[in-house]
Amino acid sequence: MATSDIHLQHKLRKTRQEVLEIAPTMVAYAKEKLAGRCADVEFSPEDATRSDPEFLYQILTAVIAAGATTINIPDTVGYIMPEEFGALIRGIRANVPNIDQAVISVHGHDDLGVGVANFLECVKNGARQLECTINGIGERAGNAALEELVMALHVRRSYFNPYFGRPLDSTEPLCRIQTQEIYRTSRLVSNLTGMLVQPNKAIVGANAFAHESGIHQDGVLKNRLTYEIMDARSIGLTDNQIVLGKLSGRNAFGTRLRELGYDLSEQELNQAFVRFKEIADKKKEITDLDLAAIVGDEIRYVPEAYKLERVQVGCGSSEIPTATVTVRLPDGREVTEVAIGTGPVDAAYKALDKAIGLPNELLEYAVQSVTAGIDALGEVTVRLRHETGVFSGHAASTDVIVSSAQAYVDALNRLHYSLTTTPNRVKAQPVA
Repeated sequence: MATSDIHLQHKLRKTRQEVLEIAPTMVAYAKEKLAGRCADVEFSPEDATRSDPEFLYQILTAVIAAGATTINIPDTVGYIMPEEFGALIRGIRANVPNIDQAVISVHGHDDLGVGVANFLECVKNGARQLECTINGIGERAGNAALEELVMALHVRRSYFNPYFGRPLDSTEPLCRIQTQEIYRTSRLVSNLTGMLVQPNKAIVGANAFAHESGIHQDGVLKNRLTYEIMDARSIGLTDNQIVLGKLSGRNAFGTRLRELGYDLSEQELNQAFVRFKEIADKKKEITDLDLAAIVGDEIRYVPEAYKLERVQVGCGSSEIPTATVTVRLPDGREVTEVAIGTGPVDAAYKALDKAIGLPNELLEYAVQSVTAGIDALGEVTVRLRHETGVFSGHAASTDVIVSSAQAYVDALNRLHYSLTTTPNRVKAQPVA
């Protein structure tokens, strides 16, 4: 429940006294209804960082007395600075008499780029729950990034240990996150949401462990500690990236995937292996990053109602970009359509729209290289909007046009699945 005067006046249109009466009443109601089923009731004073601290102390005291066991202090609009947030947490600990009966949590946004710094300052001042997100995704500029917070606490453990009452040299983890799962989780979230991770993103960006400067390369070759403050293996990356090629068998392929943490069914493994062999015929060396892209591309999360059978484009400096696509429809028929566009991808997407017939608006198209080299996999992510929601698609191929078309079809399959599994929605009819 909002506690800042600007929210009270313009959004809730209530007085402080009214809010002071409503909040503990609702906490008590939740406590009563959840008795025996849920031990933790969390109260969050929205826009806390722009609230009058004295009023904040009052309402926190009241909701804890009513049964709240977690007090979440949100920086709803990404407004506060680290030192201010730390001071706010200190003030709460000093001025809320029953604060020892609750866990202090923080929630924050990154509008000014200090979300992670804010949370780390709050940790130093007593916050013990951090509400954060993988890759920092979230409203507007996103939320404080989980991977950055976790690795800051991991790498700088000796710095943070005293704030937890531990010796400087204690090796006990400061949180329960398994750091080796960070990179794979980041990739999974990126693929499913259609939100790409920028290459220079801390911890999980493609360049996070890359060294381009000659001075840096020389230092790393002599001793990695000269320019690396963390081991890539600590987030789930491996030093030995190049392990498979076109002569590698299914057993070696499956073994490597298991080493990377993928637990695939027999059908999924067979499906991914077929794609691996296709890629291996075009690429001399297959890295762990390539394997992650292959698995993410091939192991579908929705049924493949529409299947891209072929795509062919013609373009050049003096030619009109033209695309021909053939799509297998849910009823088994194959439809071939031709379209022109401003470029080869635009032409392919227009041809696919004619063949499939699901109206949508393309919101985002992004392509990036999985690894270095001219034969690298081109990984494409698209996000499209339909009146029923936003749907993302993802694909990887050594041919960017092919992966672009496959990613678009993947998104359309998700849209089709949503339309056909949600009651009372009219099913779109493909164009014959």
